[in-house]
Amino acid sequence: MALKRMVLEIGMGTDIRGAEPTKAAVRALRDALWHNSLSVAAALGLDTDQMQVEVTIGVPHPERVDKDAVLAVLPHGSGTVTVVDGGLEITTDDGTNATLIANAAAVVWLDIA
Repeated sequence: MALKRMVLEIGMGTDIRGAEPTKAAVRALRDALWHNSLSVAAALGLDTDQMQVEVTIGVPHPERVDKDAVLAVLPHGSGTVTVVDGGLEITTDDGTNATLIANAAAVVWLDIA
């Protein structure tokens, strides 16, 4: 058996008032996943929990992202999270707060012949 890349899902998430990178990252992954209903595993006779998901998050302040909170979004399978510097940070006019935008990419792999 060999791992085969089956799906790429992308999403965007924000934290409008709190400038919290984890909140934006979680919302980005939810955006990527919640607009899809993957039937590829069932079509191949596999359990959805056999999916392996590689998540990449681009967000300002990547060191502040709780990777376990991001992984908790996955409804099926197992996964890994890599967080890189990216997204956007837009400060308020008075500079006292910011809006963060995160981007997520989720690659779904299945072990098939």
